[in-house]
Amino acid sequence: MTAQRCVEVHPGREAVVEFDPETTFECVDSCTWCCHHGVMLYEEDTYALAEEANLAEVTTTARGERFVTREPKAREGHVAADGQACGFLRDDGLCALHAEADWKPTRCSVYPLSVRREDGEIHVGLRESAPEHCEGLDVSERRLIDMLPAFLPPLLWELPNPDSYREL
Repeated sequence: MTAQRCVEVHPGREAVVEFDPETTFECVDSCTWCCHHGVMLYEEDTYALAEEANLAEVTTTARGERFVTREPKAREGHVAADGQACGFLRDDGLCALHAEADWKPTRCSVYPLSVRREDGEIHVGLRESAPEHCEGLDVSERRLIDMLPAFLPPLLWELPNPDSYREL
């Protein structure tokens, strides 16, 4: 396991980093692995999504939490085992929300990282599935640790449970 270190991500907001600081990441259009699992929406994300789409049509509720719906996709090799992915994943592999509205849910911002709260601190590591499936790891010079403000919105520090492993 990589040695842990605290990094200030936003003024007055530190995260305990649990991944190799030399790990690099650059999103690869052909990948879309992060779009497979059902995107959980925090309350702030739900309000923002309501500005872009009809929530009754694009979300579902599971275990008392709201998620973006998943639907069958024709992107062989780039969908979950059940052939489904996020309803906003376009045929060209881009996210309709990000490409057309210049916005994406908090949980999408976090990938390929995992986030959890432990002893009152935010801990950040690589998702367990990322090294095997995320094609954007170690393909560029952009170090994840240098990009933490983009991956970890301030909202995460305000949540009692920012756990990024909750899936639909």
